[in-house]
Order: sequence, then structure tokens, then C-alpha cells
Amino acid sequence: MLFSMTIAWEWRGAFRNEEINQLHAEGFDHAYVEHDWIDVLSRLSLGWVTARDDQGLVGFVNVIWDGHAHAFIEDTLVAQRARRQGVGKRLLAVATEQAREAGCEWIHVDFDDHLKSFYFDACGFRPTSAGLIRLR
Repeated sequence: MLFSMTIAWEWRGAFRNEEINQLHAEGFDHAYVEHDWIDVLSRLSLGWVTARDDQGLVGFVNVIWDGHAHAFIEDTLVAQRARRQGVGKRLLAVATEQAREAGCEWIHVDFDDHLKSFYFDACGFRPTSAGLIRLR
């Protein structure tokens, strides 16, 4: 069943740590962990995008950066009740536009294989070579 939901999108939108922690646990399928997002985002992020419906927070994405040319997408999250409605695509569109307005030249993302279609087809990212070292 498809339904219409009204979403409010906000760059650097206000949030409570509990909201992001709950959405993170749901989005990455792990136990709820108390994390101080307000502190971390204020120190390390170019910004973030929040998406809210009449029930609360339904989407979030963090945009970290190097202070100059490179922005990085982290923690793209959409609540179960709002998935497959274009919320994630819009989160990335707002994040991309804001990084562009901040003067960034590139926006990077890494993701698991099952998300290729979302990032490449829906959001316009292109494949690149990259490297990764697992530290823990």
C-alpha cells in the first residue's frame, strides 16, 4: 500500500540524541546505544540533514568533510515506516547541494553491495576505486 506522507527536510536540523540513536539502531540493525551525536556532529560535520513527518524523525544523513574540497556521506538512515518513499534519495540530494554550496568539489560515499542500486541509480554516484582497512 502506498501512502502520502508530508516530510519536512532541514539542513542542520535540530534533533535529540535519543532520536538518532534509535534510528541508527533500527537502520543498522543493532542494539540501542547511547551516543552523543550532538557533540560529534558539532565537532566533525559540515552538516547533516534531518527528515521529519508528523510522528517524528524518519531520516538522517551526516556529511563530514576535510574542511575544503571533500565531503563524505555517513550514516544514511531511514525509518522502516518511511522506506521506499524517496526519503533516502531526498536526504542525499539535500546533502549534496549543501556540500556544493559549502565549496566542496567532491562528495564520497561507501556502502554495502546491496545498496549499489540506491547510490548509483537513484542518487547519481558513480563507481570509483577505493581502499579500506578494517581496524576492529
